[in-house]
Amino acid sequence: NKLTCQSEGYGFVEFLTRAAAEEVLQNFNGSVMPNSEQLFRLNWASFSTGEKRAVENGPELSIFVGDLSPDVTDTLLQELFVERYPSVKSAKVVIDSNTGRSKGYGFVRFGDESERSRALTEMNGAYCSNRQMRVG
Repeated sequence: NKLTCQSEGYGFVEFLTRAAAEEVLQNFNGSVMPNSEQLFRLNWASFSTGEKRAVENGPELSIFVGDLSPDVTDTLLQELFVERYPSVKSAKVVIDSNTGRSKGYGFVRFGDESERSRALTEMNGAYCSNRQMRVG
C-alpha cells in the first residue's frame, strides 16, 4: 500500500510464457515463503496477458483501481471509465470468494495505450460512488 507502506498481502507476477508461469505455479504453490512462516498461495490472475490472448485480441492494457467502495460493481466501474475512455474493454471488481464481498480493488482493461496512460493520471483521486479511487 503506497499510502501506509504496509503489505496488502498479495502481488502479481507477469511471465514471458505460459509455460514459465505454469512451472512456477506447480513448484511454489503451497511452499513456504522465504523469511516467513506463510505459504505461497498462487493462482492465475483474471487479466493475464498471456501470449495467446495478446496475439488474438491485441495487447491487454490494464490498470489497477483501489480504494473502491463496497457498493461498486463491475458495471459501475466500467461505465465510469468508458465515459471518458471509449477504448475501455471491461472492468472487474475483485470479490472475496469466502464472503462474496468486494475486496475494494479491481482492474480496468483498455484497448488503447494512450487512453490507458491518460486514465492513470486523470482518474487517480476521481470519485467512484462515494470514495476517491487510487489508480496504478
